[in-house]
Amino acid sequence: MCAKATMEEFEALLSESFEMDTPDEGSVVKGKVIAIEAGQAIIDVGYKMEGRVELKEFANPGEAPEIAVGDEVEVFLDRVENARGEASISRDKARREAAWDKLEKAYADETKVEGAIFGRVKGGFTVDLGGAVAFLPGSQVDVRPVRDAGPLMGLKQPFQILKMDRRRGNIVVSRRAILEESRAEQRAEVIANITEGDAVDGVVKNITEYGAFVDLGGVDGLLHVTDMAWRRVNHPSEIVQIGETVKVQIIKINKDTHRISLGMKQLQDDPWDAVEAKYALGTTHQGRVTNITDYGAFVELEAGVEGLVHVSEMSWTKKNVHPGKIVSTSQEVEVMVLEIDSAKRRVSLGLKQTQRNPWEVFAETHPVGTNVEGEVKNITEFGLFIGLENDIDGMVHLSDLSWDQRGEDAIQDFRKGDTVQAVVTEVDVEKERISLSVKALDDSFTEVVDGVKRGSIITVVVTSIEDGGVEVEYEGMKSFIRRSDLSRDRAEQRPDRFAVGDKVDVRVTNVDAKTRRLGLSIKAREIAEEKEAVEQYGSSDSGASLGDILGAALKGDDK
Repeated sequence: MCAKATMEEFEALLSESFEMDTPDEGSVVKGKVIAIEAGQAIIDVGYKMEGRVELKEFANPGEAPEIAVGDEVEVFLDRVENARGEASISRDKARREAAWDKLEKAYADETKVEGAIFGRVKGGFTVDLGGAVAFLPGSQVDVRPVRDAGPLMGLKQPFQILKMDRRRGNIVVSRRAILEESRAEQRAEVIANITEGDAVDGVVKNITEYGAFVDLGGVDGLLHVTDMAWRRVNHPSEIVQIGETVKVQIIKINKDTHRISLGMKQLQDDPWDAVEAKYALGTTHQGRVTNITDYGAFVELEAGVEGLVHVSEMSWTKKNVHPGKIVSTSQEVEVMVLEIDSAKRRVSLGLKQTQRNPWEVFAETHPVGTNVEGEVKNITEFGLFIGLENDIDGMVHLSDLSWDQRGEDAIQDFRKGDTVQAVVTEVDVEKERISLSVKALDDSFTEVVDGVKRGSIITVVVTSIEDGGVEVEYEGMKSFIRRSDLSRDRAEQRPDRFAVGDKVDVRVTNVDAKTRRLGLSIKAREIAEEKEAVEQYGSSDSGASLGDILGAALKGDDK
């Protein structure tokens, strides 16, 4: 009976043990630290199972482990029994499971989570979120690029979960989103306390090509390079330095974007207020070339006041050259004020006006008839351009090259670079034009016709017979007698009645020194002789015939 009772009790205990729930593998269970040895904590998880966990799994990144015998902890049960007959457990996995539950709720609620950056990986950093490891992209570390992330390592701070996938074990977080939210709140508070026109102090945080960002106490404002000074500023570093405290004026606040525009020059006197009084039209001033463009050069008269010397006002003589060929940057020059537009803040300046017009000077020093010498600068289809003093040119037209040759033929004798002499025939200062003549150097015509005047009777030699008349020569000077001037009698107006070499008396009808031509006529001589005979020997009105009068005149000549 007793043995039977004992057997029944044993079966009851065995059934009870079978009915006792054994924890599932892959679940989190509670355990108690029963010993610490060899860098491991031995944990009794119940159900007559013990397991080992590395002490480092009980430590937060950058901290020492906090664990002692008797502590109750939660661990993750990988397997009920491993090769050593112990339970395979993990503190990290337990923390991860708990963390994932917490993180999924935070992600759904869009709330912040706390974590610590503990490692660097390609493209960013790893963050411990209380057991779960997240990825922090480099672009999400700060609102501006971070050169040294050392001070941020191991530091507990808030993050925003951007994306998570529990099945794949992926979590992406952002520190930048937290900072931007904080800055937005701070910016809104600062902006609420300032108004446009206020003068405030700020610290230069960053410098770019177009300006500087100034920290106004939690909010940045842009100080554009054009608002740093009234004068031209090539680069912001000429005016401000990083870390420098500057006084600026609030120019504009955009309530929607929270952008603030700042200015420094607005706190200084505007030099343009006194420009018209200081720089009267027609006055000359010293200035410094600050910038050169294709259309002219900018000259600084004083800090904040610049004027433009247009390319057309740079030189009297250099018309088609780049301004950089005439002046250079930083060069000190003398300029004349030509025009002022205060509304547009523009001053028109002239460089050439500070020097005398070289054409006026030439007209004074080289009146018409003056001999000049110069180099052939250019040869065109209509003449030669001769280089004269003060970089001006004079032109010799084809018709002024030679007395004896056609201009087209005479110009063939000249080459670029030849030194030639010429006579000034005209100076037009307004049109900036100087006319020269090479053939005017030959004054032999004047010597030949000295004493010859209109009405004079001279003897010429026939050199050529033409259909339209005859060519004759007087003291080496060629002239032409037209057919109609060969005789008073129309029947005798025949060129063929003359022969080359014949000597003929003619009357001078014109002396043209400009063309070096004598106007000659046999007809005019005969008419003049008839008139003289009539006056001397009688009148046609007395009944005497022309033959009688001429006969008497001839007899008178024979006496």
